[in-house]
This record gives sequence, C-alpha cells and structure tokens, in this order.
Amino acid sequence: MESHIAEISRVIQLAVAPVFLLTAIATLVATLNNRLGRVVDRRRALLERPIEHLDGNETLVIHAELALLSRRARLVYLSIFSAVLGALFICLVVASAFLAALISFDLSRVVAGLFILSMLALVVALSLFLREVYLAVSHSTHVNR
Repeated sequence: MESHIAEISRVIQLAVAPVFLLTAIATLVATLNNRLGRVVDRRRALLERPIEHLDGNETLVIHAELALLSRRARLVYLSIFSAVLGALFICLVVASAFLAALISFDLSRVVAGLFILSMLALVVALSLFLREVYLAVSHSTHVNR
C-alpha cells in the first residue's frame, strides 16, 4: 500500500508540468476565440451594409474582404481545434501516468507517444495562428478616411 502511495505521489509531481501546459493552451484558445469573435463581428458588419447603394468597385471590395474573413475564420477554427486536441492529449498523458501507477504497468511509451502527439498538435495550432495573423496584417482593408 505504501509503495502505491509513493508511486502516486511521484506521478502527482510529474503531472504538474502538463497542468501548466494545459493553462497555457487554455490561454491560447481564449486568444484564438477572441480573434474568431472579431472576424465574425467584422463579417456581420459588412453583411449589414446595403449593397444596392454601393458602386461596383465597392461591392467587389466587400466581397473580397468577406472571402478573406472566411479564410481567416477557417484558419482560427482549425487552430482552436488543433489546440484543443493537444490539450486532450495532455489530459490523456496525465490519466495514463496515474493509470500506470495504479496498475503497476509500464505505460511510458504510451505517455511519451501522447506527449509527442500533443506537441505536434500545438505546433499545428501555432502555425495556423501565425498564418491567420499574417493574413490579417498583410491584407489590411481598413483605410483611414
């Protein structure tokens, strides 16, 4: 019994780092959610404009911006999906570590594999986020008048 308590104590100590990583992922998801909200708000604002009062050039500009906003929203969505997938893998890392301690079975390869998958998911999430930010900055349609 005492060896199980010592093993579980060790697993709790090892689980602290992944918990901090989960906090960082939650912050990333909150940031991405804010960006998605801003894209959706801008899209709504553009769609509420009466197109019949605009000339052909202004209509083309609005349609181009709507297409860009759609692309940005998709990138943010995929980034959120990837970040949440990474968080789920981290949760499975912690759960696997506790399970291995409880049943006294070596799941180190499973834990390592899940952690690698989590890091890959986070790389994808951050890459998509970077691409979305690039699109937002490089295709700035807001002109001071």
